[in-house]
Amino acid sequence: MFTGIVAGTGTISEISGSDVIRIVIDFNSVSTDNLAKGASVSIDGTCLTVVEINSPKISFDVIPETLQKTTLGQKTIGSLVNLERALKMGDELGGHLLSGHIIGLGKITDKVQGTANLDFRIECPQNIMKFVQEKGYIAIDGISLTIGEVDEVGFSLHLIPETLAITTIGSKVIGDNVNIEIDSMTQTIVTTVERILEARN
Repeated sequence: MFTGIVAGTGTISEISGSDVIRIVIDFNSVSTDNLAKGASVSIDGTCLTVVEINSPKISFDVIPETLQKTTLGQKTIGSLVNLERALKMGDELGGHLLSGHIIGLGKITDKVQGTANLDFRIECPQNIMKFVQEKGYIAIDGISLTIGEVDEVGFSLHLIPETLAITTIGSKVIGDNVNIEIDSMTQTIVTTVERILEARN
């Protein structure tokens, strides 16, 4: 499990393979202390398993389905990614509980730079929008954020300087895709209500 509180960014230093893809990430300023093979790490919100450690470079294997359903398939050598190590018992839960299972992609359709803040508009397919509610939680590229205004096809995000300083989101531009995860409680409530209404009809 993760919290959506990103520890920092890493740089993709190697991409290899033709079926299962090996991605090597330089953890830069993010600690690799006590990181072991088999551990889970959130890479731009996607839960991946450590397969090799040559600190500070950490290797992960990514299957085709993950490459197709997340933005990891669009990454190149030199790309920056958000990093969060798995939650440990007793750790402070500063964001909200996340599994690292991306439910789909959103697209940035507007970006407005303020004096010290940044506003984004993100549009999503309807199968994601049904889970999106104003002031609810959402994870964008693994970052726990509070949803702003919502309409039928998209929602806004209002980002503070701290988030911009330690994650990759400030470098996103209009047209970029982002990974989206909705918290499991929201998904469960919405799908349960849908089933009840369907059964009544």
